Amino acid sequence: MVYGTVKEGQYRAVHRYARISPRKARLVAELIRGQKVNAAQDILRFTPKRASGLIGKVLKSAIANANEREADVRRLFVAEARIDPGPYFRRWRPKDRGRAHQILKKTSHIIVVVEER
Repeated sequence: MVYGTVKEGQYRAVHRYARISPRKARLVAELIRGQKVNAAQDILRFTPKRASGLIGKVLKSAIANANEREADVRRLFVAEARIDPGPYFRRWRPKDRGRAHQILKKTSHIIVVVEER
């Protein structure tokens, strides 16, 4: 599965099957979309949500990918920060009178694309 095409001057990093709900991770991804990478890292560092650590690692990887291809890191900004739903882990919890209810443990695919401005 390809997560979007990357144009010239864009650099991408993906974390697949992250064990966090997409709904919770999207709250943090909206904060950094369109920001310069230094500002985005600061925002993630001081955001008290669990998703900020996961998205921060993906952002750091995208910056490293750009640096490896000799991009000017000072001119990078977050062009895309997307959270796609991944597969569920299905678990069962015992309930009253011998019944069992299903628990869905949700996963996410975190995609961050940085681009030179």
